[in-house]
Amino acid sequence: MARTVLVLGGGVGGIVAANELRRRLEPADRVIVIEREARYLFQASLLWLAVGRRRPQDVSRPTERMLAPGIELTRAEVLGVDPIARSIETSAGRHRADALLVALGVDLAPEAIDGYGDAAHNIFSTDGAMGCARALDGFRGGRLVVAVSGVPYKCPAAPYEAALLLDDELRRRGVRGSTEIDLYTPEPQPMPVAGPAMGEAVVGLLEARSIRFHANAPIERFEPGAREIVLADGARVTFDLLAAVPPHRPPVALRDSGIVNEAGWVTVDRQTLQTSCEGVYAVGDATSIGLANGKPLPKAGVFAHAEALVAASRLAAGLGRSPTDRVFDGTGYCWLEAGAGTAAFAAGDFFAEPDPVVALRRPNRAWHAGKVLFERYWLSGGLERRLSAVGLAVAARLLGLRVEL
Repeated sequence: MARTVLVLGGGVGGIVAANELRRRLEPADRVIVIEREARYLFQASLLWLAVGRRRPQDVSRPTERMLAPGIELTRAEVLGVDPIARSIETSAGRHRADALLVALGVDLAPEAIDGYGDAAHNIFSTDGAMGCARALDGFRGGRLVVAVSGVPYKCPAAPYEAALLLDDELRRRGVRGSTEIDLYTPEPQPMPVAGPAMGEAVVGLLEARSIRFHANAPIERFEPGAREIVLADGARVTFDLLAAVPPHRPPVALRDSGIVNEAGWVTVDRQTLQTSCEGVYAVGDATSIGLANGKPLPKAGVFAHAEALVAASRLAAGLGRSPTDRVFDGTGYCWLEAGAGTAAFAAGDFFAEPDPVVALRRPNRAWHAGKVLFERYWLSGGLERRLSAVGLAVAARLLGLRVEL
């Protein structure tokens, strides 16, 4: 009997899951992706866009180009999810299926903090990154601030990469000497889940570039007219150019689904990615996976990718197709752009006990080239994408990495 699977979301997790489902299910089975955006955005490239080194068309592709033949794409916004009935309400009507895979990511909520929209360049959006690049064109020095508006947020390395790339771009333009750069975050250290050694290493990268790091500095509001950030302790921070991570929140569509925790994130089995409802799986940024140290697994594309492969294989097995014992093991990696054509590389085991074991490899040109190759892999399609995957796999092997595609 033919089955229907709905994949909610067309980001990293949704694309990987849909393609893996199409590979594992029978030809008569339907795989339907529900996604509101017409174009897939490779979010890791937004920081290059923010410093003028990419154009919007360089970092996005039509969503259908990212999906394997035989996958149906419905352009619609998910409004509500009933996991027991395995049905969803969308802006294009109601859909029902034999199984659901939730990959809705997070919602950006710049309106959640006063003044953000008028004060800051949102480096997590295409428009905001382009605005930052335009502002750099007219910037002649002053105080540049990179700020984290709240936690959690996706891509833990992003604000630190942003500060290093902005530093590099200002040096290239000859105005770094007349510029102060500060980074403010409510976190106790950079990338805190990865442990104190990782935090110290990232702070070292910032200090080497004379970027001042301010930890434990939650933001109360922004005052665009005064060009000031008001911190929770009442202190005021002035800026001439502000690039900021916006507040994040769980997908509103999942609020009444019954599969979320008190904070609104989907709870799943950390090895299989199944929710409390049979035949319903969730992956990526919309989920909350607890670690042995009590902290949550970071929200990052590399984890969404690995989780999607596991969830899709488990879901297909549950429908009587392609048996599997595959599990998500919590290993992950990320690049951290350091400027001057170099990048650092972090990798480790986040399920290790009592704390994750993660190491940061020093910046060099090879790691930067690896990140560019990974970008090209993701944004290529069809035969070109398969060839890119082969090239990336060969490069990963040479560098001693395990990169699962």
